[in-house]
Amino acid sequence: MALLIIDECINCDVCEPECPNDAISQGEEIYQIDPDRCTECVGHFETSQCVEICPVECILIDPQHQESQVALMARYYALTGAAKEA
Repeated sequence: MALLIIDECINCDVCEPECPNDAISQGEEIYQIDPDRCTECVGHFETSQCVEICPVECILIDPQHQESQVALMARYYALTGAAKEA
């Protein structure tokens, strides 16, 4: 499940530096999350860091990109080059 930033985003710039996968970038009007890079912080943290820091709670699960924890962990390994645990 990738995350999605909705229209309530106030462009406060706090979420982008928190993303360990560089999945967040400035869009035309609001910040956006690249679903091919978002792991919801699986592999990095216990919770999604952008969701934790967002002052207006505008980051939600993207209904267009629902994925299992296994898929998110596989993306984490692919993005980071980390060795899979035995």
